[in-house]
Amino acid sequence: MICFDLFIGFLKVGLFAFGGAYGAIPLIRDVVLSYGWIGEDTLTALIAVSESTPGPIMVNLATYLGSLQAGFPGALIATAAVVLPSFIIVLVIMVLLKKLLKHPYVQAVLRGLKPCIIGIILATGLFMILRHCFVSVRDLSADTTAILMTAGLSAVYFGSGKVLKKKLSPIGLIGISAAAGVIVYGLV
Repeated sequence: MICFDLFIGFLKVGLFAFGGAYGAIPLIRDVVLSYGWIGEDTLTALIAVSESTPGPIMVNLATYLGSLQAGFPGALIATAAVVLPSFIIVLVIMVLLKKLLKHPYVQAVLRGLKPCIIGIILATGLFMILRHCFVSVRDLSADTTAILMTAGLSAVYFGSGKVLKKKLSPIGLIGISAAAGVIVYGLV
């Protein structure tokens, strides 16, 4: 039964997740919490791990969650379910690509989706920052270390364009963030 639930849950994520992995995080959160597979704190930790490991975040999350729930078969089922809709859509679009992308209605839909996707990604980022980084749920106190690290990493990212004459790559920022986390919080 858990394998069927994993398939249906991640098929929903694969079908309705637009805007990439960051846009899919709220949908993944809803599916995972509705099935009761893990708690929100564990999900936040898995999102962080999925961001820092190679591969698409949505696929990594599906693999990790499937593995936690049903071992290797669960990982395979969840991963296959989350990529299946995209795989089928890409195959269909490849056939229709030349005609479809030139159509004015398709262009209008794509232009209309951009602001929605940006809003979803921004809302997800703000939710994660405010809920899991800056404010302690237990005593509602601000985590000044997290605030200072976020400000410092933002300064490094945006300042690198002026100093290096090109923006810092996401991989470089992840490496700097990991090193800063080890230095500030120490190894557990």
